[in-house]
Amino acid sequence: MPVASAPAAAGTEAPEKADFLLDRIANAVLARATLGISPASLAMAYSDWGMHLATAPGKQLDLVRKAARKLGRLNKHISQCAFSSGAAQGDAGACIEPLAQDRRFRDPAWQQPPYCYIYQAFLLQQQWWHNATTGVPGVSKHHEEVVEFATRQFLDIFSPSNYLPSNPVLLQRTLAERGMNLLRGWQNFIEDAQRLVAGQPPVGAEAFKVGEQVAVTPGKVVYRNRLIELIQYAPATEKVRAEPVLILPAWIMKYYILDLSQQNSLVRYLVDQGHSVFMVSWKNPDYQDRDLGMEEYVRLGAMAAIDAVSAIMPERKIHAAGYCLGGTLLAITAAAMARREDDRLASMTMLAAQVDFKEAGELTLFIDESQVRFLEDMMWEQGYLETKQMAGAFQLLRSNDLIWSRLLSEYLIGERSGMNDLMAWNADQTRMPYRMHSEYLRRLFLDNDLAEGRYRHDGRLVSLSDIRVPIFAVGTERDHVAPWRSVFKIDRLTHTDVTLLLTSGGHNAGIVSDLGRRDRHYRIDRRQADNQEIDIDAWMERHVPQAGSWWPAWQEWLARLSGPAKLPAPRKLGSAEAGYEPLMDAPGSYVMGQ
Repeated sequence: MPVASAPAAAGTEAPEKADFLLDRIANAVLARATLGISPASLAMAYSDWGMHLATAPGKQLDLVRKAARKLGRLNKHISQCAFSSGAAQGDAGACIEPLAQDRRFRDPAWQQPPYCYIYQAFLLQQQWWHNATTGVPGVSKHHEEVVEFATRQFLDIFSPSNYLPSNPVLLQRTLAERGMNLLRGWQNFIEDAQRLVAGQPPVGAEAFKVGEQVAVTPGKVVYRNRLIELIQYAPATEKVRAEPVLILPAWIMKYYILDLSQQNSLVRYLVDQGHSVFMVSWKNPDYQDRDLGMEEYVRLGAMAAIDAVSAIMPERKIHAAGYCLGGTLLAITAAAMARREDDRLASMTMLAAQVDFKEAGELTLFIDESQVRFLEDMMWEQGYLETKQMAGAFQLLRSNDLIWSRLLSEYLIGERSGMNDLMAWNADQTRMPYRMHSEYLRRLFLDNDLAEGRYRHDGRLVSLSDIRVPIFAVGTERDHVAPWRSVFKIDRLTHTDVTLLLTSGGHNAGIVSDLGRRDRHYRIDRRQADNQEIDIDAWMERHVPQAGSWWPAWQEWLARLSGPAKLPAPRKLGSAEAGYEPLMDAPGSYVMGQ
């Protein structure tokens, strides 16, 4: 891998630059070993916590009392079980219940001795450590959150559900199969290790090939530059609506999460409703793209796509939608357009996208000055950040679901998790350029410049309050990447009509909410520009959930703004007259970049 180097300065400055370069190289090497997590950041957090706890005798006494009470509760539970018999042992009453989202100990086998003692002792210990790592006087909020999170992750390693001798469900399975489950698990482990070394996708992902099983909605690539391909989808109805829909997905993901299999493709749904749909497909950057920054992502990404759609469908306003980072980019672009009095946007939709990063959930645990600098050094060396170098952080946010349950299922129970289109998409990894990701982390996550009015585009400040087009903001209930309370802050930062919609699911599965899913629900709140600020803590309780996918609610909102489908569907895609001759069939070439 080539290593970037700074030109040596003349005179006495040269040794300083050489020392600085040495620091960056050392950090880059260390970052590879620590999966991009800064040891200094962790050490500072634990040092802050440890020193303040050591000088807090009141907190120490409280922890001693809590430990004694928990030990007493456990002993009482053991005594009750000892004097019970048979099935009554499992009805003695637990001394601690798992959290609602903790599914590790739900099987009835866990309620029988000695396993009920084991798992409840573990939960009591976790609860005690939560008390120990929180509420220590003097510890900064960020360091407290880091210590609590890291300690919880460490304790989860020792959960009794992860080990054969202490997991009754796994023991019963192993005895019933005479150990064949462990043999299958070992075979699964070897196969996964071989695929990892060879750089191959997970087992089953080959059944979802781009352009064959996923990303199959017909269309043409009508524009390409060094950063994006723009796809225009073929109409599926005889009449179409006048105003097109342009979708900006995040560059951290392949665009076809919004065009998965035919039954759960948001693009297909919109086209079937008579919308003219355009989609940005981002290039998977490599070392040569290391210096592409946020300016280029606005200019070559969002603005280039808007220019192309405006040329292909002139004199028609655009309904722009942005997903995740694509929504943040869209907000910056819309604010810059409003400042220039560019009125080509008819509306703006934010899909699990943030503009205020002050309370961006547990992901901010990995964002501080030490951590950002550590990541910058790693990206500086290779020119980009690999998705797999971020995947660990995202998985840790839901470690019980994404790490431990998978290891238990595939390597101890010996059963493969069934692959689906969303999982295959998730394994189709992308990269992010060094400069862009550094600017994104610093200017948005670390400094929160966009929400606080300091963000500059093209040398000038942009203000979200300049946006006047209607906004549709979608949050998801279990989003660990863009928490819905953070997503909904756009209502406070703009002066326009905002529709807030909260749907079930997480960051990805909540957005991919096909009509066939009967377990889906959503809440919706239509707010006028002159409404008072919302009480975010009471918002969910004040809005009754509606059954079904949120897609029809959004489509109805778009239809009200763009009018009925009454124009003849175009016979050809693109516009040769405007210089946008179709280049190739969708899904294009950039989505294939590895």
